[in-house]
Amino acid sequence: MARRLTARVTRLEMTAPPPRRLPAPSGSKLALMRVEAMPPHFYRYLHEQVGRPHHWPLRRDTPDAELAAVIHADGTEIEVLYVDGAPAGFWELDLSGLPDEAEIRYFGLMPDFQGRGLSKFFLSAAIFAGWAHGPGRLAIHTNTLDSPRALILYQKLGFRAVGWFEEEVDAWE
Repeated sequence: MARRLTARVTRLEMTAPPPRRLPAPSGSKLALMRVEAMPPHFYRYLHEQVGRPHHWPLRRDTPDAELAAVIHADGTEIEVLYVDGAPAGFWELDLSGLPDEAEIRYFGLMPDFQGRGLSKFFLSAAIFAGWAHGPGRLAIHTNTLDSPRALILYQKLGFRAVGWFEEEVDAWE
């Protein structure tokens, strides 16, 4: 039986795009690439590398065909950040709520790439990708199992907390 964890989930929104996109940090070769038809095994790799430390529950055990249907849907957009040629993180937009809302469903960096000054640039790119679709608002969620810096980062880049709830998730061990 999996160990159960309780997480406090905070929903954040922004109702207007920020004035400018943040520039990429210097020092590494960076590439941000949209993935049109990501193979499920590569998505699982990214999802596990970024999400395991935070016990991300959704899609952990989703069968390949079901996962492919979600990640290849017209309302899903995924971009991968590469640093010096290696995958470093990803973000996923859920555009199914347009025109009212776009949501950054997943956002994160792999542990090896955290603490290098990439998060602000990477989140700014996700924010501007979401706003490019013209939603009425852009949403994101974080919880107490995520990095303790996530909530601060989201607020620093313009998101405002609008609500919270608690949920139980299985530990990813």
